Amino acid sequence: QMQLVESGGGLVQAGGSLRLACTASGRTFSNYAMGWFRQATGKEREFVGTINSSGSILYYADSVQGRFTISRDNAKNTVYLRMSSLKPEDTAVYYCAADRNPIPGRRQIEYDYWGRGTQVTVSS
Repeated sequence: QMQLVESGGGLVQAGGSLRLACTASGRTFSNYAMGWFRQATGKEREFVGTINSSGSILYYADSVQGRFTISRDNAKNTVYLRMSSLKPEDTAVYYCAADRNPIPGRRQIEYDYWGRGTQVTVSS
């Protein structure tokens, strides 16, 4: 099993920035692609972005492209989600997930382990 713990969520004003972190334990972190997803109240969970095991391949949802940046530090077993120019519609619970396939995917079904999420609220 791999355990994933997200941190860094909170309340921020529109236009502001926030950095989320997700720390992994229990498996060799550097073997996994890592994804970020989010779920707003009353909506389905959706893909935000993903990074491959080495950090050389990244994909983002169109809604966050150019505003959000994913990075990882394999020495610290941590993946980050840097969010800038935040909008109220970015308000959601943000989840990180691990995919044992080193090539990153956009579909939730591809991910093997999930964190419990961290709340991000963007006020207008």
